[in-house]
Amino acid sequence: MKRLSLAAALALLPLAAPADSSSDPRDAMTAPALVITSGRQAEPRLTAVSATSVFTRADIERLQARNVPDLLARVPGVVTRNSGGLLSYSVRGTRSSQTLVLVDGQRIASAASGIARLDYLSIDNIERVEVSRGARSSLYGADAIGGVIQIFTRRGGQGLQPSVRLAAGSAQTWQRSASLSAGDARSQLSLGASLDESNGHDSTRDNLGADSDADGTRNQAQYLNLDHWFNADWQAGLSYNEQFGKNEYDDAYEQAPATPSDQFRVGSASSYLQGQLGEAWQSRLELGRSYDRNKAVDAASPWSNGLNATTRHSASWLNRLALAPEQQLTLGGDWYEDRLDSSTAYAEDSRSNQAALFQHRFSGEQLSSEIGLRHDDNQRYGSENSWNGMLGLPVSAEQQWLLSYSEGFRAPTFSDLYYPGAGNPQLQAETSQTWELQWRAALGDSQLETSLYRNDIDNMIVFSGMQPENVGQARINGFETALSRELFGWQASLGLSLLDPRNRDNGQTLQLTPRRSLSLDLDRRFGALAAGASWRAVSQSYDYSIIDASYASDRQSVPGYGLVDLRGSWQAASSLRFDLQLNNLLDKDYYTALYQRFDASYIQPPGAPLGYQEPGRTALLALTWTP
Repeated sequence: MKRLSLAAALALLPLAAPADSSSDPRDAMTAPALVITSGRQAEPRLTAVSATSVFTRADIERLQARNVPDLLARVPGVVTRNSGGLLSYSVRGTRSSQTLVLVDGQRIASAASGIARLDYLSIDNIERVEVSRGARSSLYGADAIGGVIQIFTRRGGQGLQPSVRLAAGSAQTWQRSASLSAGDARSQLSLGASLDESNGHDSTRDNLGADSDADGTRNQAQYLNLDHWFNADWQAGLSYNEQFGKNEYDDAYEQAPATPSDQFRVGSASSYLQGQLGEAWQSRLELGRSYDRNKAVDAASPWSNGLNATTRHSASWLNRLALAPEQQLTLGGDWYEDRLDSSTAYAEDSRSNQAALFQHRFSGEQLSSEIGLRHDDNQRYGSENSWNGMLGLPVSAEQQWLLSYSEGFRAPTFSDLYYPGAGNPQLQAETSQTWELQWRAALGDSQLETSLYRNDIDNMIVFSGMQPENVGQARINGFETALSRELFGWQASLGLSLLDPRNRDNGQTLQLTPRRSLSLDLDRRFGALAAGASWRAVSQSYDYSIIDASYASDRQSVPGYGLVDLRGSWQAASSLRFDLQLNNLLDKDYYTALYQRFDASYIQPPGAPLGYQEPGRTALLALTWTP
């Protein structure tokens, strides 16, 4: 049946639409030729509105990625940064809080900081990652200015399949995971657990106080997914995942009494019911809950210690109507409520958001189009309307031109609005307008996607004195291309991004935004053996750092860098595989953000690095047993 071809996607999407029939009900999760996040439905990648990068479970295992940032580094226009243990990410030159992050359709960012801790997510529990680039607030609402990152957790399959993975590597890294997939034609189950531990490395190297030690991590994860088909028209399911542990970091104050760390617990749970209410009417109801709990302990500054916990409840009801063979109409509504539990006394600790949306899609032989509108009404910062429009011109069955306009907005966080003594409850949402021209082509064994875009961001929230204000403006012009093809027997994937990110108020390049980035992956299989290599190059950027006792804030260069990684695997038996990876093969010294000190007595030691150092050469050997 056509609808069964989307079975795995149905547990994850606000709504899915019929796709081509297939004997494998997991096709929507395993096929890189389909994308899900761009339109909140499974659709061909060639005709989706947003430029989207897809990583299936097979890609994750081939690339031997050990966390989500490993995958994001391969996406054109996406860079990640580490500031002494705090991960941030940028999509097309935007800030972390300007990119929406979803896990199985649930928002997971902290309501206080606006940042989702992608580094906490267990890669062993991930079936698929999609990065949809460009504003999508007309479908998803707040925070989708740079794009949408969506993580889909592991799904069950036919039969019974256990799996065990053990790994050991540099910095006393130990990884263990076990999972079980089971199912038949009507019910499918996936469950598992993992434990990752590492002593980490010293990212400051200044030998002062607690900063002289390595910063370790301990991350435990557990997950469960269940999908059931009552018949060909109705299905239901639930998913649950949770990560918890401890993440050590370097303190920004010299006299740290002990090793500062964050004790974290992040996770989400959701359930859905979907079915056909008529021959041309498909409906889906979804309920969800997510949480982000972070408790800082042993920091030098007393106000740096304490709890920040976000709990978010949500509901979604979407309806897809087939008006004609070439026309679709989507109507629906979303609701979510954020609640903040904090050691800091915020003036407000809860807010709710209601939204209604519609999207009309026409797909003809000579022309395709899309137009949509979403209206969000937030209890604390008001309402926003977000439009999008697309015009597609098929050159042939293998080539497509797309011209699109999309709007996005970012909601002020609780810290922006209500932090005691430094919040501004009069803040409005940041807004953006993006124009984009894309060319996509499937030429023989090559897949090519090229984008040229301009993103104007207004009402940016910046600190003016001690309070944030809506005074910033930015203009980001960009070009990016993604190419994958077979080259002399090697599977090659290339991603290139060129950016001109400007602060429109002073003309300066936006902070921590490299103008150029490139990623290249090469992989090949030789019978039971496989080998691969990756090269990633990032140009210089700029950051502001307090580096001496005068508290002078200086704009300084963060040098560019290039990294080479190697990997290999051996399928020793049908149920036994060995993987070996060498990251930062050339032992490159590099950093992605400047080092900051907030201690009046601090003076930068001679020869100390200006930035938070990234790990040097590391190795990891893994064994995977699938009896």
